[in-house]
Amino acid sequence: MDASDLLRNSLLQLSKQEKIRDVIEKAPVSRSVVRRFVPGVDNADVVGAATEIAASGRMSTIDYLGEDTTDLAQAQHTRDAYVSLLTALKDQGLTEGGAVEVSLKLSALGQALPGDGNTIALDHAREICEVAREAGTTVTLDMEDHTTTDLTLDALRELRADFPTVGAVLQSYLYRTEADCRDLAYEGSRVRLCKGAYKEPESVAFQSGADVDKSYVRCLKILMQGKGYPMVASHDPRLVEIAGALAGQAGRDPRSFEYQMLYGIRPEEQKRIADRGDQMRVYIPYGEEWYGYLMRRMAEKPANVAFFLRGVASKS
Repeated sequence: MDASDLLRNSLLQLSKQEKIRDVIEKAPVSRSVVRRFVPGVDNADVVGAATEIAASGRMSTIDYLGEDTTDLAQAQHTRDAYVSLLTALKDQGLTEGGAVEVSLKLSALGQALPGDGNTIALDHAREICEVAREAGTTVTLDMEDHTTTDLTLDALRELRADFPTVGAVLQSYLYRTEADCRDLAYEGSRVRLCKGAYKEPESVAFQSGADVDKSYVRCLKILMQGKGYPMVASHDPRLVEIAGALAGQAGRDPRSFEYQMLYGIRPEEQKRIADRGDQMRVYIPYGEEWYGYLMRRMAEKPANVAFFLRGVASKS
């Protein structure tokens, strides 16, 4: 394991440490630095960010942060937050044609609740999907750690029966993902391919960055050659270039796939991709539960750690 892999694993461990979270959240400089990656905590903040992104020719998908909810009231609050957000986005004319959509985590909607947590989460997701459809947009179902992969794909199938445009997310660090790509590369199927941002055991996932990248390319070939709608979620310049080449080899129209990058990461490259005529969607997180998200973003790319530390130093 090289130094970058060790750093990644350490940061993923930190994402679960409440004491470290408390220190970072209370540091006076943290909020100003975090706003680079998370525009704020309420609708006004994220609608403002989505408006700015739309003005530059980019699309967006919005995530109300939170996961592993074990309280029914919190799961209901998350559902209500998405309903309120979609209403606000529609009122601003941002949802037409799916220009701005939302991304959901089933664990934030109650999947981990005892008893019928899966049913509760699915019901909440259905309600959000219905509001999204009324607003003229859609939903993407985020993928979480490997223990919930099958449950998430089961929920995807159920939701697509009524809402066929619901997007899936697959993670290239899992051994199983090539097979999942083949299963989901059908007409009308929207699939976001990312590397994966959770700490997974060697029994289910590639451990080195090089192996994850190789798997990403194999999976991307399957999606680009299929009949679905690939969503290329990567900031890696090499993988972005490979994606374009694979799309060209498959004879894909620029409107038949899209690139995706995170809010605050490589914004100038995002604009460049949009300006050249390709579709670029920005993943915008918002809300109070930003700590775990921030740790995983830094784990994905060591350069993000350097950015955070520079930001802290500049504000000290």
